Parts: sequence; C-alpha cells; structure tokens
Amino acid sequence: MKEKLYTIPLNDAVNANEECPFCYIERALEQDLLDFVLGSCSSYMESDTRALTDRQGFCRTHFKKMYDYGNTLGNGWILKTHYQRVLKDLEKAMTSTEAVKMGFFDKRKTSLERQTAIGRWTIQEEDSCYICNKFEEEFPRYLDTFFYLYEKDPAFREKILASKGFCLPHFGNLCEHGTRVLSPQKQKEFFPPMFQLMTKNMKRIYEDVSWLIEKFDYRNQDADWKTSRDAVPRGMQKLKGGYPSDPVYQQHK
Repeated sequence: MKEKLYTIPLNDAVNANEECPFCYIERALEQDLLDFVLGSCSSYMESDTRALTDRQGFCRTHFKKMYDYGNTLGNGWILKTHYQRVLKDLEKAMTSTEAVKMGFFDKRKTSLERQTAIGRWTIQEEDSCYICNKFEEEFPRYLDTFFYLYEKDPAFREKILASKGFCLPHFGNLCEHGTRVLSPQKQKEFFPPMFQLMTKNMKRIYEDVSWLIEKFDYRNQDADWKTSRDAVPRGMQKLKGGYPSDPVYQQHK
C-alpha cells in the first residue's frame, strides 16, 4: 500500500520494532510539544499560546521535563503569566463560603474526594496540563490510522502480528477504540489475535526478567545474557508505557 503523509508516523513507529509503537509516537509528540512550547520558535512569546498555557498550566511530570529542557527564560515567562491567573483563582477559592468546612466531616467520603472549594480547585489545577491535553487531542487520530492500515494494508497487519505488541496502557486504548470503530464481526476477527500477541509478549518480557535475575547467580556468570540485558526498562515500559531509560530531552542549541 502506498504510504500517505498521515500514515508515515505510525509506520515509522511499527518499523522501529520496539515494545510499543504508541509509546514511540507518544515520545515523538511530547518532544515536538516541548520544542513548540520552549524551543527556538519562541511560542511562549505568542499571546495565543500563552493564553492556553496560562489557563491549562502543566502537570508535575511535564514541569519537570520543561525544567530539564533547559530554557530558563521561556520557563520564567510561562510561569509569570500562569501565576497571574493562578493567584486570581486562588483568591476566589479562598473567599468562597465553602473554602473550608468547619466541624462535621463526612466520613463516608474517601480520602480522594474533596469536600471544600480549596480542595476541589487544587485537584483541578493538579490534573490540568497543556501538553497532556494536546496529546489527548492528537492521539485518537493515530488510533484511527492504526485501524485503517490494519484493515487496508496486509503488510501492516503482518508486521503488527509479528511485532512485540504494546504496553498495557496503550493496549487498553487500542481495545477501547476498537470497540468504537469496528463492527461486531470485525471485532471478532481483530481481538483474538491481539490477545494472543499480548499474552505471548508479556510472557517474553517475564522470561527476560527472570533470566536477568538468574544471571546474578555466580553459577551463571559465564552464561549468555540472551535478550535480558535491558529487561528492566523494557519490563517497566510494558507495564506502564514510556521509556524509563531515556536520557533527558533538552533544547537543541
């Protein structure tokens, strides 16, 4: 099947033959967004971009990645105007009649449920992130492209069935999306081989981790490492996604 512009990223991800093609895409998108927000294009100086980052903020993970990226001035500008919005909203939350509730505490609520305006506002701020939101906007179209290629391109389908599968979080995304875009008959054709693929590759990772441990036994010190040398980061990725062993992504000088 002739490659189209919108299929290139997914084909590149599958051809990389890593533990999860969607982790590959997620990393590329995240790095593109860091470049957009803080890179040499100086998007942080554009009023429309800063209006979005001021309103949405960033999660803890992406604040750390922005700090590691290395643009002190850009981070400073983003923080300055974001603080202006946060201070106004904080004042509103603190002056609310429900800012704090004196006396009775509803013990039926779990520790994760917030009863006060301050509690609800802080959890809302904690969950809001410009980069996470942009990724969530972009990601569904890669899932759409996956199912388009899987149905229309036999070579793509063969590569998927011969691949290392997916990380668990992205496999969940794939399955959920499949129930929305596939007919009941196509679901019957799609899910069984996907389940077999995931089972096979989860067991493969398990065996790699197990052999890694055995290699620390002095009796196996001269034995072949097989494919276990990087079993820990791959094992972590398979369970939670991402690239635990990746170096810090920094601004290109």
